Amino acid sequence: MIDIKLEIDGSKKFVTEEKIGKFSAKALEAKKNLLSRNGLGNDFLGWVDLPSETDPKIFESIRQDVARLAPKSELFVVIGIGGSYLGARAVIEALQSEFESFDCAKKHPFVIYAGHTLSEDYYHQLLDLLDKKEYSLAVISKSGTTTEPAVAFRIIKSHLEGKYGKTEAKERIIAITDARKGALHDIAVKEGYSMYVIPDSVGGRFSVLTPVGLLPIAMAGYDIEKLMQGARDMRDHCIHENDIEKNPALLYAITRNILYQEGRKVEVLTNFLPNLKYISEWWKQLYGESEGKDGKGILPHSLSFTTDLHSMGQYIQDGERLMFETFISVCRPHNHVSIPSDEENFDKINYLTTKSLTEINYNAEKGTIMAHIDGNVPVMRIEFPEITEYTLGQLIYFFEFACAISGYMLGVNPFNQPGVEAYKRNMFKFLGKPEN
Repeated sequence: MIDIKLEIDGSKKFVTEEKIGKFSAKALEAKKNLLSRNGLGNDFLGWVDLPSETDPKIFESIRQDVARLAPKSELFVVIGIGGSYLGARAVIEALQSEFESFDCAKKHPFVIYAGHTLSEDYYHQLLDLLDKKEYSLAVISKSGTTTEPAVAFRIIKSHLEGKYGKTEAKERIIAITDARKGALHDIAVKEGYSMYVIPDSVGGRFSVLTPVGLLPIAMAGYDIEKLMQGARDMRDHCIHENDIEKNPALLYAITRNILYQEGRKVEVLTNFLPNLKYISEWWKQLYGESEGKDGKGILPHSLSFTTDLHSMGQYIQDGERLMFETFISVCRPHNHVSIPSDEENFDKINYLTTKSLTEINYNAEKGTIMAHIDGNVPVMRIEFPEITEYTLGQLIYFFEFACAISGYMLGVNPFNQPGVEAYKRNMFKFLGKPEN
């Protein structure tokens, strides 16, 4: 039994039963090619079976590293870019308190991030913070030569060694990298760092269920085995269920492709909970990098409501009809906050005092969906009961599986990213990087 439900009633004006029937054969063929490893990019399909094939020894090793480093680390710095940090950050920020960094009684390190920017001010401020805090780090890169994380690691490694000395510093560094080759692999072997492997068959944006994501998530204090169990249950469902109406990943891929053919070139992923912001950021990389090639692809965008209803709401409602929306809806909160009554009622909201904030938020969501459908915006809705490691594991695998199917239906290789090299070639030329 899976917890993720997909509703497409808000798209039925555009996504008819007849069109679903026509696209179903294409989706099932894409699924067949994915599972038989006969599709494009079949060297990068290791993510498909990660939930069922991950060695339990990896969990034990991660537990040992957490037990070793967490007691002496107020901060844990994750150095990586793109898929090397977005998946972990998405899960951690979905689970943690919005004000986690102010919790002095925290038992686990607060996870912060580096290697995803080249801002000099960012690193100056980060080093200033690291001067004052006890910390350790993970550096994540298959090659070890990607500019942003390589620069960050060199800067922070120097700081770490200056603060603790080389012997203690190497005990505080974990490398997550290639099994056999690459600059980071060679550095880690030479220095004697604790190491984890990024499987050759798993690309960065699909790597959250490898040590790339599992180690930082565990270091933050969350249950990675429940996360993996959620992914495993969703995997089993996606693989064995061929009824389109009962397989949310297939239905999502079909609906997206129908809407794309109807001229809806932008998908807006929308949520009503601020701690889901980085789920959206991870999703944008997953779909943007997987589908945006060969002059094709839906542009992934995201908004956080109700906040963005007061900025982008006008465009969604009345602007050019080039988009569709996918709402992420969570049924239950973890906490309750009452709205106090006020005798004078100047703000005219006493009528809300009998309702929970969740009820108010849910009705804002319902009202928004209704308004946007009336405004000719196709809407899908992904619902799950609450935010836990288990449900996030399901959500991650649902999006990954649907992304692969959707990319194959579009006729592209969902597992390469040739376009990202163009900016690097230009940057290296301007910086005068040596040829060899």
